[in-house]
Amino acid sequence: MADLSTDFLGIKSPNPFWLASAPPTDKEINVRRAFEAGWGGVVWKTLGEDPPVVNVNGPRYATLWSQDRRVIGFNNIELISDRPLQVNLDEIKRVKRDFPDRAMVVSLMVPVNEQSWKDILAKVADTGADGVELNFGCPHGMSERGMGSAVGQVPEYIQQVTEWCKKHTRMPVIVKLTPNITDVRFPARAAHAGGADAVSLINTINSVMGVDLDRMTMSPVTDGLGSHGGYCGQAVKPIALNMVAEIARDAATAGLPISGIGGITTWRDAAEFIAMGCGTVQVCTAAMVYGFKIVQDMCSGLSNFMDEKGYASLDDFRGRAVPTVKNWNQLNLNHVEKAVIHQESCIQCGRCHVVCEDTSHQAIFVKPGPPEPALRAGSPPEGVSAARERPSAASTDGQRHFEVNEAECVGCNLCVSICPVPGTITMRALQPGETDARTGRVIDGSYANWTTHPNNPMRPSCA
Repeated sequence: MADLSTDFLGIKSPNPFWLASAPPTDKEINVRRAFEAGWGGVVWKTLGEDPPVVNVNGPRYATLWSQDRRVIGFNNIELISDRPLQVNLDEIKRVKRDFPDRAMVVSLMVPVNEQSWKDILAKVADTGADGVELNFGCPHGMSERGMGSAVGQVPEYIQQVTEWCKKHTRMPVIVKLTPNITDVRFPARAAHAGGADAVSLINTINSVMGVDLDRMTMSPVTDGLGSHGGYCGQAVKPIALNMVAEIARDAATAGLPISGIGGITTWRDAAEFIAMGCGTVQVCTAAMVYGFKIVQDMCSGLSNFMDEKGYASLDDFRGRAVPTVKNWNQLNLNHVEKAVIHQESCIQCGRCHVVCEDTSHQAIFVKPGPPEPALRAGSPPEGVSAARERPSAASTDGQRHFEVNEAECVGCNLCVSICPVPGTITMRALQPGETDARTGRVIDGSYANWTTHPNNPMRPSCA
């Protein structure tokens, strides 16, 4: 059996799955249920100074649904904990006492004032918590008060507050970064410069989820009015993975431990974040949609994957994908691929032909079957463009066939991306000695990128 245990900054947990700072970690009863279900750790919902904040007493969430009514995006206008600070601290202490083998990290957000951070850090340390996470990411409500993303968008503030926290506590300090910024590397560098032990990302993305066209109000609304909120869920995963990769491969932050957050719903999502260098992964939306027991499928799925691949521990594949992430100008421009349609599994839906014909490179044509009675000989089936048909090369089995014209195919893989049958369209790399039918160039297996390409006026040879 694969070993899922983690040691993140000296914080040990039986698996890498932590609940993120959010409503699921707001109370003792929630966290106990989470640990009983099998979660390896939690980041307690963000604590602030007393008196506690006031949340709206109405709708706080809005949902982006897929066509089959799966939740793929989630928006919230929830603020930090609205319960008294001491109540939270007492509960944290009890839970940590009863679950000593689980990670207990406490999220914090107070004004940009050294004394405020010093005071709350001392109170958290008394609970026996394993570490703190500085919430510099919340994009709504708290940002208007000079906290959350208002701090996370200013690298100088990040470094200053991180330095204060490292000065006033021995607990590991994790800095949670906002995605609402042009280049996430700068706040990550600032956290690193301030002495952060790790960063976590991403926090939620600023968003307006939608408009109720009957009432002509945004969603969600409180007494007829709404506010921008934080977007999360499965749909933000590509954004989160990109930002994690940017930090993992940046020379200034290389080696900085990362706790990955953003759309993690399955074991596969978690494995991708770990392959991009994350030491732990944090989950919120999936737990809010499916309940705490989802972690059991995550653990078993990740364990089975590791057994299948021969990975004994998470360290065996952590960060393995990072070296494959490059800037565009480092990609091999001599590499050529072509699409291949496997007829044995093709259902003749024609989607590949339509999208290639209308929006791409007109590289997929159709071989029609025998003409139907209602059609004149040689005319295309309904919905199929005549421009790319090959009437003289009709299929022999009575079915229309979609095939790739390599003289037009640029290898963009749009057809692969939209085909409804997995594995029916694949990509084939041209091998050395083959000729690219589109360009007439013989593949020689050499590597060349944009920095040396003859079309690049900034290549070194032009200097």
